Amino acid sequence: MKLRTFRPLIAAVMLLPLAGCLVISDRDHDYDKQDHQSIEHRNRDAIAGLATGVSSTMVIEKLGTPDFDDQLTDGHRVLFYRTQRKHSDGMTTRDECTPLIFSDGKLVGWGQLALDKL
Repeated sequence: MKLRTFRPLIAAVMLLPLAGCLVISDRDHDYDKQDHQSIEHRNRDAIAGLATGVSSTMVIEKLGTPDFDDQLTDGHRVLFYRTQRKHSDGMTTRDECTPLIFSDGKLVGWGQLALDKL
């Protein structure tokens, strides 16, 4: 038989492995964006309800695992929670977080200005 007869069959066989490929749509990206927005909103609300003197254990119970957790050499501990989106790369960076500052296990302040004063 001629090769022209087999071309459609050959093309179909070659494309078969691609049938299981995943295609990510804009809708999936919007869902991810929405998920980050809900996390940020929840964290902002929870931080707004905090008072100085609360323990780091209570904060972690309320907000969950921090995005970053730093122990400073002067004894302060800083927990960072995502509260805003600056980069659309899907990763959380420190500049997208609000720092919560603890001394002796108690909350003494939050926000970049408080952190800068240490």
